[in-house]
Amino acid sequence: MVWEERWHPLRQEWVMIAAHRNDRPWSGETVQESSEVLPAYDKDCYLCPGNRRVSGKQNPEYDGVFVFDNDKPCVGLSAPTDLQPPPGIYRNQRANGIARVVSFTPRHDLTLAELSYEQVVDLLVVLQEQYRELGAHPEINHVLMFENKGAVVGVSNPHPHSQIYATNFVFKTIEIEVEASSRHFTEHRESLLQSMIRAEEEDGRRILISSDQTLSFIPYCARYPYETFISPREAHGSLAGLSRDELEDFGAVLHDTVVRMDNLWKMSFPYVMVFHQEPTDGKPHPGFHFHVEIHPPLRKPGLLKYLAGPEVGGGNFINDTSPEEKAAELQAVPSVHYKKA
Repeated sequence: MVWEERWHPLRQEWVMIAAHRNDRPWSGETVQESSEVLPAYDKDCYLCPGNRRVSGKQNPEYDGVFVFDNDKPCVGLSAPTDLQPPPGIYRNQRANGIARVVSFTPRHDLTLAELSYEQVVDLLVVLQEQYRELGAHPEINHVLMFENKGAVVGVSNPHPHSQIYATNFVFKTIEIEVEASSRHFTEHRESLLQSMIRAEEEDGRRILISSDQTLSFIPYCARYPYETFISPREAHGSLAGLSRDELEDFGAVLHDTVVRMDNLWKMSFPYVMVFHQEPTDGKPHPGFHFHVEIHPPLRKPGLLKYLAGPEVGGGNFINDTSPEEKAAELQAVPSVHYKKA
């Protein structure tokens, strides 16, 4: 049995490790992967080429990555400025920005893991361009890029896509990361993530993929059973800072990682994938180190890692598994997608 707290330096919080709990009896709800075979093109999909979206706009007959402004955005540059003052101690402020959707491919039936390596690199190039364009806007202080994959994380459309929220505010997790990274850099003259990478390599047990320029690993302080970081070795503030060589290497490691996740249980592995990039507010962010974090919600086939009392009410995560054991599982699976093997 394992009862242990591990410090998460990027999030500045403790994570409880209780690995023996993963084998506890379970009579609650389970989730099943859809057995539906998707078509390469779906006439009712608002992301497929040539189709009309909810706004009435028609998609072009695109053959690569396709980016468009979200038809139902959570923020907009036309956000009202005449806000009603809140009562008492409460505060409010204008939430404005630009929300976009990024379709990875015209194919409705593929996932990021099923794309070719070249297609993954093409996608990353487009995301670099989006970060530069949106971050240069005077009202944009942060560019959040993320992919929600799988029905269990709330995805209603399986067409492979990600979203971009470019906002006038900085999302809380990045705000904490900026502060922790700056403090660590001032004290140690290296990025906080570089210190984490060195510790991971010295230990070795949780590393999934290691290349000259990129590392994929389940961190010592993982909150989810298969939580994975993909990071360039050199500290760059954002994806846009990677050279072409670094970008291609990063794309290879990212692709290898998501393929291994699919191969683990021979299913399309659900997750939330987030690009951690420095704010675009014009301020210095010493030591901020771009990386991708993948948060899969499953702890076993069909069993979710639920956020319950400790997480929602107490504010501390409990990981019911050992990061070392989960890393060993992903290390053992092949890096050629099981559907293509």
